[in-house]
Amino acid sequence: MDNRQLAINTIKVISAEGVQKAKSGHPGLPLGAAPMAFTLWDEVLKHNPKDPNWINRDRFILSAGHGSMLLYSLLHLFGYGLDIEDLQNFRQLDSKTPGHPEFGHTTGVEATTGPLGQGIAMGVGMAMAEEHLAAKYNRDGFNIIDHYTYVLVGDGCLMEGISNEASSFAGTNELSKLIVLYDSNNITIEGGTDLAFKESVIDRYKALGWETFYVEDGRDTQSILQAINEAKKSSKPSLIEVKTKIGADSPREGMAKAHGEPLGDDGVKSLREKLEWSYEEDFYVPHEVKDYISEGNIKREEEHKKWQSLYAEYREKYPELAEELEFSLKRELPQNLFDDNFYTFEKDDASRGYSGIILNRLSEKLPYLFGGSADLAPSNKTEMKNFGYFKPDNRSGSNINYGVREMAMAAMANGISLHGGLLPYVATFLVFSDYFKPSIRLSALMSQQVLYILTHDSIGVGEDGPTHQPIEQLCMLRATPNISTFRPADGKETASAYEYALTNKTGPTVFALTRQKLENLEETGRDAIYGGYVLKDLGERLDIILMASGSEVKLICDAAERLNKLGYGVRVISMPSPDVFMKQPQSYRDKVLPNEIRKRVSVEALSTMGWDRLVGLDGKCIGMESFGASAPAEELFPKFGFTVENIVEESLSLLKNE
Repeated sequence: MDNRQLAINTIKVISAEGVQKAKSGHPGLPLGAAPMAFTLWDEVLKHNPKDPNWINRDRFILSAGHGSMLLYSLLHLFGYGLDIEDLQNFRQLDSKTPGHPEFGHTTGVEATTGPLGQGIAMGVGMAMAEEHLAAKYNRDGFNIIDHYTYVLVGDGCLMEGISNEASSFAGTNELSKLIVLYDSNNITIEGGTDLAFKESVIDRYKALGWETFYVEDGRDTQSILQAINEAKKSSKPSLIEVKTKIGADSPREGMAKAHGEPLGDDGVKSLREKLEWSYEEDFYVPHEVKDYISEGNIKREEEHKKWQSLYAEYREKYPELAEELEFSLKRELPQNLFDDNFYTFEKDDASRGYSGIILNRLSEKLPYLFGGSADLAPSNKTEMKNFGYFKPDNRSGSNINYGVREMAMAAMANGISLHGGLLPYVATFLVFSDYFKPSIRLSALMSQQVLYILTHDSIGVGEDGPTHQPIEQLCMLRATPNISTFRPADGKETASAYEYALTNKTGPTVFALTRQKLENLEETGRDAIYGGYVLKDLGERLDIILMASGSEVKLICDAAERLNKLGYGVRVISMPSPDVFMKQPQSYRDKVLPNEIRKRVSVEALSTMGWDRLVGLDGKCIGMESFGASAPAEELFPKFGFTVENIVEESLSLLKNE
């Protein structure tokens, strides 16, 4: 048995042992896909375990994240810092080997995967980022950005609609540095794939504009290697279908039970016997395998050092380009970016309009901005005017035509962010955030700085009606950990939201922006970055607090004036981001919302859910309890109680209820 086969067998055994020790997990994929995965990592993948963040490394994503023991075994063998104890603690509390791979938690994991299809979509984003950066920074003889993205998918990934969205985009944009290995074993949890999945995947991918290859036997590593090398010659993205047997070499080979159940002690014993595994110790890595991979790592280090030398020459010959690339890799911000001009607007506009102005100001100063809309750029105001569109014949274009693909768009943005060197933004209507909820959840889980520009933020959408009027979407986003949301009241608050988003590098930021024009209010300003702040106090004493976000802030300002004329002391609070406000120190929150003032009213033309924690048991929430209606916005706001008169009336009902 040669060392390559011994290494493949090692992966199989320790993967099965890890699942068995945890008494949970998925042994089927590691047993079937070990030959293709090891072949890729050993003979193709450009990587250096001593510098896992090398910008020019090849990326590998295990989209079928349930097979995580495969990835952990590879990371252990190739020296990424996972030791035997980590493998033995698979799926245990605080281990480096959670049930599904988690970016930032385990060195060498390029993306958090588990929700099927997300991995391949993020891979498309990574491939797009590579093409864009290569076009911007490579020069003759200096291909400093020149690498591939490899994704291992299963049948489940290719059933999920997100994979088709992303693959269609990849084919349309001819992302030739993307190669997908398809672990085709015809098995799902419920049984054979033909229960729900009968199309020819290869024919589908041909129709999507991909190069396709077929390997009949997943154990044939030479044919797998040949297919990968041929794929690298193509001008298209490539799908390599590799026919495997789930749970290969175990008693459950080819069975649905191999997918997500431990093999059992007898099953692991039988696997060892089938592989002629003569080592008695559990989680054992033969010294021949260690030596073989160590020799390969020396060559990988040499390749890395050659690139470092090339980059040193590049930096000397093209210092300005190198400086810009390094600036972008760190997502640095120019000094005095957030100056008075950043907060100045010549006229009243919708907050989507203010956002568009800011985005174009930023595009001139931040070379790493890269983004677009789900076919709504004119409505979302998200085109960077002077920077062209990313296309097969214009890789340097900074705008992206995502098409009507919200879920994949957000996942691709995650891939762009994970790749490094670029700051992605995506855009659509707020109501369609429903379509990308799984992807933005992963943005938050992976702590990725992705900007979500979501317009048409309320019943102010108007005539398009309830299907397009968001009600519950913003509170859904606010409820998701590590997502920051802003619904600004005017231009200055929109600018403040961008300042927050650009300085918050540990999670995504959502902008909920209006279709309708908003007046620039005299009292608003930079303090919006705290999520909530006092606009003004009217009267010598404080009787009641009015708070609102977005377009309703002007309403509570006017309502406060009327209440003050009736003799009441009123505090007006703009609350563009309740979630960010709740992250402020208790002392700040108490200063803005004094505990002793229990008469409070919130106003937002969306669901009231979540506002109760700010208004308290004695307060009132004015918001939406239905799905809206189809009519002009100026008719909808009065119909649903978003008027100065109604706010005053509801406030008086609290004030007079002594």
